[in-house]
Amino acid sequence: MKYSFKIKTLGVALLAVSILSSCTGDFDEINTDPNSLTEDQLDATLAGPAFASALYAGIHNGSYSSPGVDDQGTWGIATGILSSTFIHYLNCGYGTERNAFVNGYEGRGWTRFYTVAVPALNNAFKASEGNAEALAILKIWKVFMYNQMVDAYGPIPYTEAGNGKEKVPYDSVEFIYEDFFKLLDEANTTLSAASISTVASFQPNDRLYSGNVNNWRIFGNSLKLRLALRISDVQPEKAKTQAEAAVAAGVMVNNEQGAFFKASNITPNNLNMIVNSWGYTMTASMESILVGYNDPRLAKWFATIDTGEYRGQPVGGLENQFGTTKFSAFNNDVMGNGAAGNLSESKNIEVFMASENYFSRAEGALNGWNMGGTAQTLYEEGIRMSLRQWGITDNTVIDAYVAGNTLPTVPNIATVYPGLGLEDTPVKLPVAWSAVATNQRTQIAVQKYLAIFPESWESWADLRRSDAKVIYAPLNTDNNDAGVGKSLMKRIIYTTNEYSANREAVIDGISKLGGPDTGGSKIWWDVK
Repeated sequence: MKYSFKIKTLGVALLAVSILSSCTGDFDEINTDPNSLTEDQLDATLAGPAFASALYAGIHNGSYSSPGVDDQGTWGIATGILSSTFIHYLNCGYGTERNAFVNGYEGRGWTRFYTVAVPALNNAFKASEGNAEALAILKIWKVFMYNQMVDAYGPIPYTEAGNGKEKVPYDSVEFIYEDFFKLLDEANTTLSAASISTVASFQPNDRLYSGNVNNWRIFGNSLKLRLALRISDVQPEKAKTQAEAAVAAGVMVNNEQGAFFKASNITPNNLNMIVNSWGYTMTASMESILVGYNDPRLAKWFATIDTGEYRGQPVGGLENQFGTTKFSAFNNDVMGNGAAGNLSESKNIEVFMASENYFSRAEGALNGWNMGGTAQTLYEEGIRMSLRQWGITDNTVIDAYVAGNTLPTVPNIATVYPGLGLEDTPVKLPVAWSAVATNQRTQIAVQKYLAIFPESWESWADLRRSDAKVIYAPLNTDNNDAGVGKSLMKRIIYTTNEYSANREAVIDGISKLGGPDTGGSKIWWDVK
């Protein structure tokens, strides 16, 4: 049965566009859905709704307005329990804080990606045939959403993802990155020569930039800079070339150019919706840095306990180790659901912040790359950009923070539970720019870690690449695999469903990974 109408609203689109194809035999029900769209129905009027679904699902968010397609639990399980926990952006109380993969949590993000985001993106490509600018924007978004997955898992289905077959091959990380740069170069060429300012087919549904050609071009170049830095240890010459090309072509330089998904009651901000109701708390690592630096973002992000103090929970505690001890929740006025219970419908979702580019350029400058400024100038401007993003506009406050010489502190919990080993703080440098190059790299990593918050997928990848000591080790570990223990998790393991439905491809993917399917096997670019 075919639809007899054109889909124009995002709410219906989320139900309808993620249908045509899938990654493995697990998704036969979706492949044979009689209410699914067929290729002959994918005309230009469906390009925008399909893109809208790819955008929302591509940032690991879901909506209860789309039953059977996705839900807010995707954020909690794919992001809150995995990447956010690994890097101590929040404490979730699940086994992953002790580096364990439990209850199949590693599969939630994978399944939603290949059953919702990928089919929607493929549909958008098909519906946009003949529209060069639309295709260029889709290429950029393809790189963004696949990059998070490949950096999390390693080799993944890419070239043939969504081909409708039961068996789908895995591509190597190196191959995928090569294609990323190719797609971004093609997109920049097309959008730079565009005679239009807005892609009309995307304008009503694009919750990032409303189809604005120049903003998407800048987003693509900023993404290229991010990826260039990612490969800087494994392909240093190529990294330099790509980074310099990205900066020369134009990356984000102000917060207005940043990428923030506009939330709504249909597409809510999942973090704001569940962060406090699920019991997420501030971590000891975040407390140590933010309190020690007198960081003005602290009160924006977290709430004090009833004593008026901030208290972060150490990651990796044993079950009930801290009893009924109170820890700082997320500030309900900014990072929670709000007093009226609907902040998640208006608080935009952080996707890619302009401040990140300044820290990436600062590190590039230390590498000897032409980044259009000195490392110190770029570092300090990155801090200013992040503070302003969070509503801190008093220049006296901003200047004082940039010049600050205070150090991270021992977390409050150490006075309540002595003997946890928290006295040796991970970060031992102030905010004020150091005269020592090795210290400068650490300072950049620390401020970048704070600036990317709460978008944990990129921060996790960046910490793995840089190996900067920013967070405490977990108090305990439930994972004794080589390379894991109490160290930073290196990757997410493949799902059990892939082993049953796509086994030969998974085994080939593991061979391309170059190590066992554990959280201790490093991704191709992680060579330090």
